[in-house]
Amino acid sequence: MSDLRKYLNKQLQNPEFKVEHERTKAEYEVVRALIAARIEENMTQQQLAERSGIRQSNISRIENGTCSPTIATLESLARGLNKRLVISLE
Repeated sequence: MSDLRKYLNKQLQNPEFKVEHERTKAEYEVVRALIAARIEENMTQQQLAERSGIRQSNISRIENGTCSPTIATLESLARGLNKRLVISLE
């Protein structure tokens, strides 16, 4: 188990931390999926910006977690990646 995983598991014992972690989990997963898809397509943020119509600076802010994208933005990014946006409620 990595040191980061050990640290996270320890922090998750704190009820306040756990609530906040769960609250932000979906946003984190969206960011991870976006970065993974961009890397899978071997694209830079600038290339994705050109293909999606979303400014590179906005893509950067989405990827570093300083802004939350709208559904319309995610759809544009998905199209730029030749992917389809799928949202699931489980």
